[in-house]
Formats: sequence, C-alpha cells, structure tokens
Amino acid sequence: MLKLIPQLSESIKRHTQDFLIQRTCKGVLFNNTHVQYPLCGPSRVSLMTGLYPDQTKSKKLRLYVRQTIPDVITIGQKFRMENYNSVRVGKIFHYHNPRDIGTAGHDDSFTWDRTVNPYGRDKIEEYKINSLKPKLDGGTLSWLESEGTDVEQTDGIGALETMSFLDEFSKSDENFFLAFGLYRPHVPFVAPKKYFDLYDIDDFQVPESTQEYLKSIPTTAALSVRAKKEQLNLDTQLAKKIKRAYYATTSFMDAQIGSVLDKLKETGLDKNTIVIFTSDHGYHLGEQGHWQKQTLFENSTRVPLIIAGPGIKGNKKINNLVELVDLYPTIMDLVKIKPPQFLSGKSIVPMLENSEIIIRESALSELQVNRDRGIAQGYSIKTNRYRLNQWEYQGLKQHELYDHFDDSSELNNLAGHQDFQNIKDSLITVLNNRIIAAQKRPVGLGRQIDNATPWSEPSRIYSKQK
Repeated sequence: MLKLIPQLSESIKRHTQDFLIQRTCKGVLFNNTHVQYPLCGPSRVSLMTGLYPDQTKSKKLRLYVRQTIPDVITIGQKFRMENYNSVRVGKIFHYHNPRDIGTAGHDDSFTWDRTVNPYGRDKIEEYKINSLKPKLDGGTLSWLESEGTDVEQTDGIGALETMSFLDEFSKSDENFFLAFGLYRPHVPFVAPKKYFDLYDIDDFQVPESTQEYLKSIPTTAALSVRAKKEQLNLDTQLAKKIKRAYYATTSFMDAQIGSVLDKLKETGLDKNTIVIFTSDHGYHLGEQGHWQKQTLFENSTRVPLIIAGPGIKGNKKINNLVELVDLYPTIMDLVKIKPPQFLSGKSIVPMLENSEIIIRESALSELQVNRDRGIAQGYSIKTNRYRLNQWEYQGLKQHELYDHFDDSSELNNLAGHQDFQNIKDSLITVLNNRIIAAQKRPVGLGRQIDNATPWSEPSRIYSKQK
C-alpha cells in the first residue's frame, strides 16, 4: 500500500489536484475536506491517530505524540502489526522546517520499520534564502530561486528514495505502507529557478484588508489574522514576489509527486496499490489580510484529498464533507484490516462507491489563540452551506457566521444579522454537540496525559545572508 502525505496548501489546491487526477487517471477528489487543527504538529497527530485534538491532548506545535497518548497505535504502527513494511520518507509527524531537515523523525521506533531523512541543496544553502526577518525560521515568509536540478533539492531526493522503494517492493512482492512527506511548499519557498519561470509576477494579485473588516469579527479572530506583525501590509510588489514563490514551490512539489506516480506505473504496482494525497492544513495568501495558517477560516482548514487505486472509479469530484480524522478508518476499510477500537473518524469508503452518500453533516476544526491573559479557545464547523466559528475567552463566547452561498471568501460575518439568528442558534447547538463528542474518552486508547510540556527548541545561530 502506498500512502502519499505531502504538505500542500489550500490556496492553489485546484491546480495541484487536477494535475494529480490526470496523472493517476483514477483519482477521486474529495473537494470539501477539512483538518481538525490548522497547525502542523496537532494536525499530523490527529491524521496519524484518527483522533480529535481534544482526545490526543496535542494542541501545540512541539509535542511528541507519545507525550500525551503513549499507548496509541498509529497508522504505520498498525500496518507493522499486520506484517506490512512500514516506511517513511521525509516529514510525516511534525518537526521543524528547515532546521530539522535531514534528522530523525518523531515516533520512528513505534511507527516505521525503515526511514529516510533526505537532506538537499535547499538545506545546505540556507544562507542564500530571503526572509522578512533577519533570522531565518520556519514560521516566516521566506523564499529562494535556487540553482541546480530537482534531484539536488530535499524533496527531489525524497522522490528518488520513494521510487527506489517502489522498485524494491515490486521485486519482493511484499505488502507495504509507504509514506512520502514533502517539505514544500512550507516556508521557506525554495525551488529550482525553472519553476519560478512558469509564472509572470504581474499575473498575481494579493487581496487587501482593512481595519473596518477587523471590527466586524470577534477580537480573537482578528488576533488570529494579525498574529505575525512582519507579514502585515506588505508592499504590493513584495507580496506578489512571495506569492509567485509559493506557486513555484507548489509546482516543484507537483513534479516530484508526478515522478513517483510515473514510477508506480512503470513497476506495475499501480495495479494493486492505493494512493492517497493530502495535506496537514490549508494556507492564506493574503486573504483576510493574513499569510500562512492558524485561523478558523476556509483557507486554513480546507485541504486537498485524493484517493486512487484498483477498484476505485476515478475522475470524479465529491463535494460532501470529510475530515482528515476519517483517513485512518478509511485506509483500514480499503485494505480490509480491522481498525483499532479507539478511532473517532468514519470510513469514507461508501462515498467512493456512491458519491451521493453523506457521511458527515459538518466538519469540526479547532484552534487556540494566545491572548494577554490566557488562551482563547476556538471551534468551528463547516456545513455544506455555512461556517460557524465560536470563540471563548474568560467565559465570554463570540461567534462568526458565513454563508457560502454568496460569500465563499468568508468576509461578511452574519452572526449579528437578525435574519440569520435562527440559523446561528441551530448551528451553535450542532457545534456544541460536536465538541462534546470530540472530547469523549476513546475506548481502548489507553493513557491520556494532560498539560504535557512541549519539547524545548535548542538555540541555533543562523548564517547571515550573503
């Protein structure tokens, strides 16, 4: 079994999804898929365990999965228990990008039989990277038009390693679960120059946002889209340059996935291999005046999801709701393995067989935002038409309501509009019921550890840009 888990962002997903559907010729696109927590670490823990963040107790970036749920059986671990070869190439569980490129991943001894940690030119030439901050980090907009070829980059090396495993397994005829996690298009946006040349910078536009808009949403929501001061009110040409770099890096990522899919077909493994493509969160490219993730808006919670393989009728799009927490039970269903009892997600295999089937009436996401006197807790549900966000801080609850019928950009908060009060009240009931269910202790999970301390990040002196 082949599972692809690259990091891909929401804002240009249609380009990438269409590309991959063409490559597989079998792909089913789930066009309304949402993460449980729009931040790398917590989202990846949820994806790999089939549990909500309130159950994993993981809502911070730097928490190992077994710091909070030490007895959990991850997807890769379950395949090991079923005598599959469980293999990781690149980033699956979270670790710092770019700092930790080339180092061992989290949960290696539990989840994987074999691991590969590619290390390429993008890492070696960090000193060349342009950044909005003097000190390069993994959370600030940064970019580089790199010299050289694809296979000199970390993700290009990862693709080669993945293809090597496909050659190996095609000869051995062994069962396998192969997870290929790409680092791009996470910042820094690094790709060979030829991918930048695909795009004319003058073709890009960046949305504008005003102070009046901020006044229309709850204080915590406003803080979430204004959290990174260095990324606010960027010069128009600079913003276009950064957006172009994001597109270029995503096209580079497309090419690596394409190479792996070509190898899959070349080896003949496409006839008995399931391919899954998804991401750990969406992405803002200036929408709501925000860049990157960590909001409860559509740009941040919605991700691509494609499933392809033998027996799956492809070349279709399904618009009914899916959550990433559903992947674990879905994978178990597809390969006819009895899933662990603790899973909270739902198999979406029936949707593959009949696209009209509705598995979920809503998709649940959550986010915590730091405020002066503590943490504000946010929850969100997306239905086929509406999004309701609920923020709670020091006992006060505030809401946002968006109608996707005529506001897919989620810019017109209807929570205070008299004509929508009945809808808001009914959605609040649905949301609170979803929260209660997502906080329920899973049967068979084992220990849950509250208030675990995130691992401390070692200090490092970065090279100055030349």
